[in-house]
Amino acid sequence: MSTELDRVRLRRWRKRGFYSETALVKLLQKKGYYAVRVPVSNPSLNPLPDVIARRGSHLYAFEVKNATYYAYFPKQQIDKLFRFLDQFIPTANAEKHAVIAAHLGKRWLFRELSWIDWEKEKLPEKVRILKRDRGNLNIETSYQGACK
Repeated sequence: MSTELDRVRLRRWRKRGFYSETALVKLLQKKGYYAVRVPVSNPSLNPLPDVIARRGSHLYAFEVKNATYYAYFPKQQIDKLFRFLDQFIPTANAEKHAVIAAHLGKRWLFRELSWIDWEKEKLPEKVRILKRDRGNLNIETSYQGACK
């Protein structure tokens, strides 16, 4: 009985993630980005973000969490964003952005992470976004000079 309950909980948890990833793609597209959900993103060691977006010459790799009051992003997931951008996107780091996105009810919070911390291997063990926090990335005004 408990294994069936665990399966139901796991499916519900995955649906929440899928919903938030899809909602983020729609939000980004509405704001003028080209955006896609990476359907094979998973909790494995593969360096794949949940969502990839482009606006002008800037490329964004998003890790997305759906939560009520706070969201935790483990170091391993943050590292995957940087590895993806570093290994697969052949442009200057100034145009590549690793972003964690917390979907907290109707509110979105975005935090861009530092290339310098990743290059110096100084990423924190986990990053937490609280509902009362302020993000450091505004998707409406981010890099508008680079748009189309």
